[in-house]
Amino acid sequence: MMPPVKGREPIRVASTRVDDPAAAVAELFGRLCAPELAGVLLFCSSRYPLDALARALAARSDGLPIVGCTSSGEITPDGLDQGTITAIGFPKEGFRLSVACFEDLDRFDAAAAQSRVRALVADANEWARIADARPSHAAIFLVDGLSHREEMLTLTLQDALGEVPLIGGSSGDGLDFRETFVFWEGSFRRDAAVVALLSAERPMRVFRAQHNVPGSTKMVITAADPVARVVYEINAEPAAAEYARLVGARLEDLGPAVFAAHPPMVRAGGEYYVRSIQTANADGSLTFYCAIDEGVVLTLGEGGDIMAGLHALFDRLDGDVGGIDRVLGFDCVLNSIEIEQRQLRGPVSQLYASRGVVGFNTYGEQYHALHVNQTFSGLAIGRGC
Repeated sequence: MMPPVKGREPIRVASTRVDDPAAAVAELFGRLCAPELAGVLLFCSSRYPLDALARALAARSDGLPIVGCTSSGEITPDGLDQGTITAIGFPKEGFRLSVACFEDLDRFDAAAAQSRVRALVADANEWARIADARPSHAAIFLVDGLSHREEMLTLTLQDALGEVPLIGGSSGDGLDFRETFVFWEGSFRRDAAVVALLSAERPMRVFRAQHNVPGSTKMVITAADPVARVVYEINAEPAAAEYARLVGARLEDLGPAVFAAHPPMVRAGGEYYVRSIQTANADGSLTFYCAIDEGVVLTLGEGGDIMAGLHALFDRLDGDVGGIDRVLGFDCVLNSIEIEQRQLRGPVSQLYASRGVVGFNTYGEQYHALHVNQTFSGLAIGRGC
């Protein structure tokens, strides 16, 4: 566990695996000291009965902003876990959380959404003026992980946010790919996204890190449906079979473990980004976690040193914010599979706990105007004076 923060109210964290939703929420809110909070983020396993959980949360909210989503694993105060409800609470002293929710994403009104987000930013700036404070701002973004709308949303919302950075994750449901939800105003919602504008009278820094590096094997997408994120052909061959050949796997073995170990990467703006594969389909196609189009050249990624990269990241963030209080983390579900394969779950879990990381395993991460895959992204929040 992290040591107490001196001089400022520490950010509150709690986790529970109590089965009964009402009892689980009572335990969480008792640990968080909810009346003293400006807002709560929570990440819950899809094993919970969500209607009952929503009722329990609504009964406890009493005007407190509570934002959350379903997950594919949780990063708890004690490290990596599954089957929990994990929460992070921001104290009223020095924090402010304001929220906008967008539903029916198939009919998303970009202009109206930008107007609402600009209003959030204006309100946050006015709060800072009245309080005579110079706070840091960050927009925390949670979105239905099966909506296929992340690219459009991140571009639209980051434009409206201006200099306020956006960071977030796509909700999950283990690896079932059936139903994923975000939570706001007493209900779990499908086909929805939430932007929570966090203002803090202490330093904050968004980050994106990946351990994969491009290898030497390249491939070209020759037939695809970018809206559905389905690739039918690679190198003019059936996509799944050609991918299996390139990575040296049998077609019948394609699954999360292979996809995590051999991620396709695309080069954009001088950098390489992972374009992770979600599933191999019965018709020989591949479904991706993010938008993919014909003519795109992909390079197969190779894994780097996960532990060395994480240690360096946390050291840098600690310096950036003058000492970390907590890190809100969005870690791709394929990263969790890869660390299991490499037998690193224990060391990564211990490191996350010692560095104060709380968050969840995602179906994709958002960083500024980008929707990315197989990254560890998030928000480092300093201790303040």
